Amino acid sequence: DPDSGDNGLVLYSLVNHQTNEFDINENTGEIFTVSVAGKAGTFYLEVQAADQGARRLTARTTVNVTVDSSSSSNIVMLVLNQQINVVERNIAEVKRVLEDKLEWNVYIVDVYSNELERKARSSTDETHVEIIAFDEGHQEVPAQDVKRKLKEQSSNIEAELEKVFSTSVTAAIAEPPAASASPELIAAIVLSVVLACTFIAFLLYVLLDVKRKRKHGQQRLAKEQAESTEGIDNPWAMDKNGSLKSLEKLEHMNN
Repeated sequence: DPDSGDNGLVLYSLVNHQTNEFDINENTGEIFTVSVAGKAGTFYLEVQAADQGARRLTARTTVNVTVDSSSSSNIVMLVLNQQINVVERNIAEVKRVLEDKLEWNVYIVDVYSNELERKARSSTDETHVEIIAFDEGHQEVPAQDVKRKLKEQSSNIEAELEKVFSTSVTAAIAEPPAASASPELIAAIVLSVVLACTFIAFLLYVLLDVKRKRKHGQQRLAKEQAESTEGIDNPWAMDKNGSLKSLEKLEHMNN
């Protein structure tokens, strides 16, 4: 607003504060989240700008805010028999067709091809489009419901997409690839294995040490028993001082 003074002071607001998930900085118009935990989808915010003159002038617009939910379990994958470059250029029309036939809000999570090189990307007629559907309450529609409706509307969707791409189109439902283990999970598994191996090694050491001590004790006991019976079994055995035990036995007999 090129005016000066109060006529040039523009303040922003969300009309009727229609959502509790977002708020707006009245001076800058910056929209920020308040609480979107566990929520995903497209939110339609009506924003008003108003000057502060005596005869206040206002203007309104709708801002669409999409909360990403790429980690959702309700992602559904469509495989289009079109080059990824072509799909990317027409992704807005693909979204429109899906929303029209599914009768839900659709969020495009990702568009990709298995071929990463530019030359291969432009020559491969297979593009993966990951979507999530949301109902009127901005809640995720279960994946099985989305797949069911995609199958029901398959012919209609493909007919509309043929108008978009000006060629025959197939839209097949596929399962998203399984998520790979995170580095944190891998590290935890490795640490668990190391700790388990260390514990097993410690147990083996304890068992071997106990076995060794038991064997040593048995050998010592056998030696002591042998020494205690040596003088009885051998009449000519010598005592600890080196004298013949037989002399002691003879002296005893004489007495």
